[in-house]
Amino acid sequence: MSALSPREEMLLSADETRTVIQQMAGKILANLNQPEKRVLVGIRRGGAVVARLLRAQLQAAVQVEIPIGYLDITFYRDDLRTIAPNPVVGATDLAMSIDNRRIILVDDVLFTGRTIRAALNALFDYGRPEGVELAVLVDRGGRQLPIQPDYAGRLVEAGSGETIKLVEHPPGEWNVVRRRPVT
Repeated sequence: MSALSPREEMLLSADETRTVIQQMAGKILANLNQPEKRVLVGIRRGGAVVARLLRAQLQAAVQVEIPIGYLDITFYRDDLRTIAPNPVVGATDLAMSIDNRRIILVDDVLFTGRTIRAALNALFDYGRPEGVELAVLVDRGGRQLPIQPDYAGRLVEAGSGETIKLVEHPPGEWNVVRRRPVT
């Protein structure tokens, strides 16, 4: 990754990110029964990346095709009016039925829990899964809602105003960066 700004700190290099995802896959595999009933659903944008990387690890281990889908939760957010006048909306792609399937909902960073609440609302508009588990690359704490991950790659304490982001640099390499507020 190119030089970070004075406000940025590398939390996970691309190699460390790959290792953490491998560890997460191992934890999921330890609890994975009926892999043919599983569906990975990544929350756009960062969660979609983590879901793709997790899927590769899981499929290699179980030798079963694990369907993957993607959710855009923009219009399910409770802060839509405050995030931007023209929000970036991605595509939701759930080409498979999620009825009676066991969903592993995937995001990159868990903070307040509001994104996950929105994702659950969106997910249930597409069907009625048998159950939903939550996998996140980074849990930074600071919950406003009673939502906890079933699988968390790393726990990171982050201060008020700090952001934790999954960033791609160079192309195809994913790093986790902490950005501190301007003081």
